[in-house]
Amino acid sequence: MHAITIPEPGGPEALVWAEVPDPVPGDGEVLVEVAASAVNRADIMQRQGYYPPPPGASVYPGLECSGRITAIGAGVSGWSVGDEVCALLAGGGYAEQVAVPAGQLLPVPDGVDLRQAAALPEVACTVWSNVFMISHLRPGETLLVHGGSSGIGTMAIQLGKAVGAKVAVTAGTKEKLDFCAELGADILVNYREQDFVEEVKAATDGAGADVILDNMGAKYLDRNVQALAVNGRLAIIGMQGGVKGELNIGALLGKRAAISATSLRARPLAEKAAIVAAVREHVWPLIPQGHVRAIVDQELPMAEAAQAHRVVEASTHIGKVLLTVG
Repeated sequence: MHAITIPEPGGPEALVWAEVPDPVPGDGEVLVEVAASAVNRADIMQRQGYYPPPPGASVYPGLECSGRITAIGAGVSGWSVGDEVCALLAGGGYAEQVAVPAGQLLPVPDGVDLRQAAALPEVACTVWSNVFMISHLRPGETLLVHGGSSGIGTMAIQLGKAVGAKVAVTAGTKEKLDFCAELGADILVNYREQDFVEEVKAATDGAGADVILDNMGAKYLDRNVQALAVNGRLAIIGMQGGVKGELNIGALLGKRAAISATSLRARPLAEKAAIVAAVREHVWPLIPQGHVRAIVDQELPMAEAAQAHRVVEASTHIGKVLLTVG
């Protein structure tokens, strides 16, 4: 098969479409013929040499995919050759084939194009696990989403609204904020021109956000704590703004607030399977009902992964950028 390889870490040109050995499904795995994968920030970090795959995972980038099952390993039940699926991966999505643990498979939702289904697994699992399983967002609460026009941001808006929360977002352009509003966002903050702490407090009568989903890390740590409501929960899922920040523990104590920090890629298989099962139960029914949809900015051939990385690094996209095969 062919896959995107990284002979040496570097810029987008480090991504090379090359012939590699075919994967073989092990016990508890299925083989998926890939229709599409999606670009995530973690892929960019891997390309740059900062985020190697966990032990035992595919060395090729790609944390999600969609496609058809072509072979089934020992011990797998509930799936058949020919099933159309999408999947959460520890790696290997940038390829023509990938071996997937059965617990990380999801059926392609009714009414969703097979290729566009590749835009769903990583964002749905990230948002559901952090905003709902860990931070327990409830109806009537306020959710603040940084990077509201990103793949994760657009999913968080839709799921927040689906459960009856008020949703605030930050983004850097009017176009992006307008799109967030179309998805249902109630509070729109241009982070280049406005202070999100002031804007969120003003829109909540001074209370602040009950849950904050943060992709920035250190840069926003102090201001996120300021923006939290009493009993608020801050979920950190990214480090785009650095890895080391100063935490005002007094402010955190005063608000009886909590901070969590998670990633999906290196979690044990059982934990990932539990998240995928929860997404199938709670998120998947919302898609045919029209409450949640895949947000895709553009599709590019898998062999043009370098250009797809340039698009994501430029941050001009809204939603996901897909890499397609065939």
